[in-house]
Amino acid sequence: MNATAAHSRNNHPHLRPLGMPCGWIEVIVGSMFSGKSQELIRRVRLAGIARQKVQAFNSALDTRYGKNHIISHDQMKVPSVPVKSAKEILQKIDADTQVVGIDEVHFFGDAIVGVCETLADEGRRVIAAGLDQDYKGEPFVATSRLMSVAEFVTKNLAICVVCGNPANRSQRLSPTRKRISVGAAEKYEARCRRCFKR
Repeated sequence: MNATAAHSRNNHPHLRPLGMPCGWIEVIVGSMFSGKSQELIRRVRLAGIARQKVQAFNSALDTRYGKNHIISHDQMKVPSVPVKSAKEILQKIDADTQVVGIDEVHFFGDAIVGVCETLADEGRRVIAAGLDQDYKGEPFVATSRLMSVAEFVTKNLAICVVCGNPANRSQRLSPTRKRISVGAAEKYEARCRRCFKR
């Protein structure tokens, strides 16, 4: 950079200094069994192969396949730190972490949006995955808000177990009415718009 360009930047403190890392947010959403966690794991592993410092977090509520790993339905996994709240992620992040993976973001409520924005504003790459709709087919507000502020959004589709069409909804099979009910194939099926029953 020539002296004139450097002087111009110094006179405009709102401009980011050259060489300072720019963070961003990637969101992976979809129904149950659409490969959200699998895609999160793939991206986190690639970052590790590139020798970037990675930390992964998941909700302490999600103990389906294990406590200290993000684990997909097909048993792909990466080590993770279970947390009870979104703000706990900020307490447990290492200063030199470059890439942050967060699974099941819909478990964390609205606070997850501010946490992801803080991490990205600090220059980190944030990869967040979660359901975009609940068992009634209604949007999770936190996931919707996260999608609106993210630089990159990937929507995965599953296969409808009834007809084989693309599925974007999670059919709950158990009678519970709680909005959050942790489970896998024993509690949920992927369904398309036509086969989904509210």
